[in-house]
Amino acid sequence: MDSVKLIAPSILSADFSKLGEEIKSVEKGGADIIHLDIMDGRYVPNITIGIPVVESLRNTTDLPFDAHLMIVEPEKYVPDFIKAGCDMISFHMDACIHSHRLVDYIKSHGVKAGVVLNPATPVNTLEEIIHFVDYVLIMSVNPGFGGQKFIPQTLEKVKKLKILMEETGRTDILIEIDGGIKESNIAEVSAAGVNIFVAGSSVFKAEDPAEAVRKLKQKAKFVEV
Repeated sequence: MDSVKLIAPSILSADFSKLGEEIKSVEKGGADIIHLDIMDGRYVPNITIGIPVVESLRNTTDLPFDAHLMIVEPEKYVPDFIKAGCDMISFHMDACIHSHRLVDYIKSHGVKAGVVLNPATPVNTLEEIIHFVDYVLIMSVNPGFGGQKFIPQTLEKVKKLKILMEETGRTDILIEIDGGIKESNIAEVSAAGVNIFVAGSSVFKAEDPAEAVRKLKQKAKFVEV
């Protein structure tokens, strides 16, 4: 799966007064996925968007929606995010009592299921759940706010995850990374084996978001621009 390289702009860094336009701009640049950071002010110290906004945005694009649930008791809200049109849903296992049950529920509705590792969460936390998930999201910053600096040790975590995938025969799992991804480091992160790159500030704070996406896509595939 190393050849799969997808750019997922995070609307956390977009202009919330014109989210539809912002999504269209990155779509023009070749964005593959729209990343939705869902925060409840409890699991992380920030509040972002909820289900009504996701439902409204679903009418603006055909790109897959990747909902990263940074919320407590995600099992209570997953059914509504599925109904709202999310194609991928990931959650933090320490926010959920029955992770396997929730993964099974998500997948039973034709939605890809993922779990998330915070910077201080070890890879071996995944040893049991890895047999069932479609992707793993590795946080390369502490979740809660956009615009943070990439934590370099994250690359070692990616390597450990690759080893676990090999040991468990789950080399089909996609590895997603979120936090501090930009043009200057995406090639190195890609070379480590990451498949999906969440980029917020480096895209939506750029003068030309569409061009920013194009450059990230090229760099992720080790093409000089």
